[in-house]
Amino acid sequence: MFYNVVVNDWEETTYVPTTLGNVLLCIILAVLLVGAVLFARKYAGKHQENADTKAKGGKLTVKQLVFCAMSIALGTVLSEIKIIDFPWGGSATLLSMLIICLPGYFFGLGAGLMTSIAYGILQLLIDPYVLFPMQLVLDYLLAFGALGLSGLFANAKKGLLKGYLAGVLGRYVFVVLSGWIFFASYAWEGWAPLPYSIVYNGIYIFAEAAITLVVLAIPAVNKGLAVVKKMALS
Repeated sequence: MFYNVVVNDWEETTYVPTTLGNVLLCIILAVLLVGAVLFARKYAGKHQENADTKAKGGKLTVKQLVFCAMSIALGTVLSEIKIIDFPWGGSATLLSMLIICLPGYFFGLGAGLMTSIAYGILQLLIDPYVLFPMQLVLDYLLAFGALGLSGLFANAKKGLLKGYLAGVLGRYVFVVLSGWIFFASYAWEGWAPLPYSIVYNGIYIFAEAAITLVVLAIPAVNKGLAVVKKMALS
């Protein structure tokens, strides 16, 4: 009802959502966005700059929805700009992980997790590659969802940098687990599955992270994102 079993060009048995399955995913995505807005609104309320902010709760909700939705949309666009693209899955993109980490940096852990999981759902809608149900959970929900760990450092000094590193490392752990458990047959000749997964996934994830860290080292970028955060909360 919610998926079709399809044999792809590599003779792999994959699970592809049906129309009803895609509708269900869209509903889940919308629910996650609503959850992100509720968390973001609560966070913004605790960090309001003046007494009038509570009176503008409706405007705050719209603003937070726009920020979270735009992060998902922009992250999705940037995920298609691939600097490294491996034929067996995984790619280094143009700062897409940074963009998905921003809601956590702006609005805290709850909003960050909800938004990043919603992003994972959207990736599943756009480009599903599911061999096993648990692999879907690891690759789309937990790995992308881990980028929301950026919210752990929303209030910390150099919070964006720390939050981004936390999100990237969280995603790395889950994709390594997925590669080790579900893609062992793709290991390079002479390599055990776990070292293969560690290296293979590390190449594209840390390549993108290195580029992003260079960008974040530019003072104007940090200043600009700090201003955007202030706008998101004010």
